[in-house]
Amino acid sequence: MKFAAFERNTQGTGASRRLRITGRAPGIVYGAGGQPQMIELDHNALWHALQKEAFHSTILEMELAGQTSKVLLRDVQYHPYKQQILHVDFQRIDDKTRIHMKVPLHFDGIDKSPAVVTEGCTVAPLIHELDVVCMPALLPEHISVDLSGLTSKNIPGLQSVKLPTGVKVVVHGSNKNPALVSIKQPEVIEDEAPEAASAGAAPAAAPAAPATKK
Repeated sequence: MKFAAFERNTQGTGASRRLRITGRAPGIVYGAGGQPQMIELDHNALWHALQKEAFHSTILEMELAGQTSKVLLRDVQYHPYKQQILHVDFQRIDDKTRIHMKVPLHFDGIDKSPAVVTEGCTVAPLIHELDVVCMPALLPEHISVDLSGLTSKNIPGLQSVKLPTGVKVVVHGSNKNPALVSIKQPEVIEDEAPEAASAGAAPAAAPAAPATKK
């Protein structure tokens, strides 16, 4: 994805506030052995770009001062309650240096799996993205996981994910194979018909009193 940035010559809280009033968003680009450089971007164009998953997880092409650089989105600061971007950070990419990036997981085939179709289970993802390390040219836009064969007795873990060539996952914590999804069995409602029928039945008639002689 491509986006345009512009050189920014002012800094500070007041300057950033005035910049936002004009419809721009302040930012910075750093890394790859270069000096950090202050930039500004069209706020609305940046806002719409941030709604796209690929803008967060792929290598971007930034046009600045007539030159194009490869960068990664590293941080975005939003206003607490307004639809406004306060600041954005980008990192320059060196093609010969490995990068550490979060890549989204896409789960395919859940609705067609035996767990859902046959067993009536509810399936919910537990892991939405993976921390990966790879060369920039090998960075995937997302990683797909096929769950079309999922059953309630076979919950896949992280180690079952087929990674693209040259991509390694960074696992945090002691659990090296956390579950990818949770599976909830359908609730079983007991048949209350016999009890209801018993409760609703009319009481038995009392025996007739014996006839008396006159």
